Amino acid sequence: MIRAQERAQFPRLLAASVTGALVSAGAVALLGVSGWFITASALAGAVGPAAAQAFNYLVLSAVIRFLAIVRTASRYGERVTGHEAALKALAALRPQLFDGLARGPATRALSLAGGEASARLVQDVDAVQDRFVRLSAPWSAGAGLLTGMVMASLAGWRAAVAVALAAVVSVALGVLMGRRLAEPAGRRLQEAMGDFKTDFAAMAAAAPELQAYGMKDWAVDRLARQGGAVEAAAEALARAGGWLMAGQTLAMALGVTGAALAAGAASPALTALAMLAAVATIESAGNLLNALRQNGAVAVAVQRLGELLDGEAPVAAPAAAAPTLRLSSADLRLTPPQRLAVVGRSGAGKTTLIERMMHLRAPIPGEVAFADMDGAALSPDAVRPLFAYAPQQAVLMAGTVRENLRLAAPTADDDQFWAVLEDAGLAERVRAAPGGLDAPLGENGARLSGGERRRLGLARAYLRPAPWLVLDEPTEGLDAATEAKVLDRLSQRLQHTGQGLILVSHRSAPLTLCDQALTVSGISQNGHIQADVGPLRAAA
Repeated sequence: MIRAQERAQFPRLLAASVTGALVSAGAVALLGVSGWFITASALAGAVGPAAAQAFNYLVLSAVIRFLAIVRTASRYGERVTGHEAALKALAALRPQLFDGLARGPATRALSLAGGEASARLVQDVDAVQDRFVRLSAPWSAGAGLLTGMVMASLAGWRAAVAVALAAVVSVALGVLMGRRLAEPAGRRLQEAMGDFKTDFAAMAAAAPELQAYGMKDWAVDRLARQGGAVEAAAEALARAGGWLMAGQTLAMALGVTGAALAAGAASPALTALAMLAAVATIESAGNLLNALRQNGAVAVAVQRLGELLDGEAPVAAPAAAAPTLRLSSADLRLTPPQRLAVVGRSGAGKTTLIERMMHLRAPIPGEVAFADMDGAALSPDAVRPLFAYAPQQAVLMAGTVRENLRLAAPTADDDQFWAVLEDAGLAERVRAAPGGLDAPLGENGARLSGGERRRLGLARAYLRPAPWLVLDEPTEGLDAATEAKVLDRLSQRLQHTGQGLILVSHRSAPLTLCDQALTVSGISQNGHIQADVGPLRAAA
């Protein structure tokens, strides 16, 4: 994906490289010509009025001003094009990574905690930004070296060689210290920051429980230790940056001394030019050295992002699987508008079964088939459009009612939103809220009660035009009157839409909507769901 974005942003990256090269060339030439001009002017003034009047300072002043304009304009162009390329690449990478995570194996998505996923999609992608911004660094350093050697050669070829050797020493020290000091520190910082964000997200989610059980101090201490690890890694990276700067300063001193000695019999003005060209040449490698400093963080970020996409690609499948379901373990075959109740003791595997069916968990070969196609051989994209799902624990975005409903139907209008809210028994509550459909819900629907969150999830499922409506404990936490109202509206809705219903519930009232029952008794040693189908009354 990163390589693809580099190709997509090639024109901008090329412009950044060209302007970066002009920055270095202009800076080296500016400093060299300025040093020569100042020295030559001083010597002309020391000789006497005649020499001073004969000295043509106007042309050199114009050259210096031109080089200053070139450097400034090129710097602006480099920053604009380089950062534009990086930001556009990051804007494309995040949706692609999220899409790859959503389409990939369910086991991988389930293995990521919320904080870890956030750290990878935000922090790690941000680290990749340096990869794009620094792609122009080698060109900038190369242009600075070439210009510095040309400028120093005016004082003799030996001076040019001295400048080149100093630049080589600067880069060699940078590579050595970057690999020994900066890269390990950058890796530790990236990993420590990811661990800190993961723990912070977990502690924030468990804040009420931590307060209730008096575990606040324990949580603070744990986060403090994680924060200490982040701080230690950041300090190590800062020290590595200091050593890189020290190496650059040493190489600069060697370059200046070498250029001065190598200039030999050259005029003082040309000697000054060679010395300042050495300074500017070493400085032009600064972006390259900074890239070496960031290599560790970028490398571990790329590695962690790659882990999100590792694994087998989904098997190619038809545009949509058939809505007819077949469960091999229970010899059950279903077609909309049939209605099935999934019952059994807590922990028997009811939710696991329906999540495997919808590819929200990794399916097991031979367990569920769609018509004559094994569900495990189909891609998630082929299976998931068959289902509209209201889970037991509805997850809501920290947005408005409208934004949460729109997840299921991006093109739905307000009339459709109010209709599904009426069917879920939540319209009156939303109308009473300030803003109505635009009322903010808070983090994961914090401004709603548990039953209201469940009903909003139910309304969202109603919006999705799928052959099967899958509801997991849809009336849990509702009083009897509200439950009766919701179930009555659900029955009318199913008759109108012709959808099939797969219902998981421990309550007796919702089960009356179903034609037959699937009793789940457990999960076998090979991972298959053990279940029997029978009349609804017998299951109840």
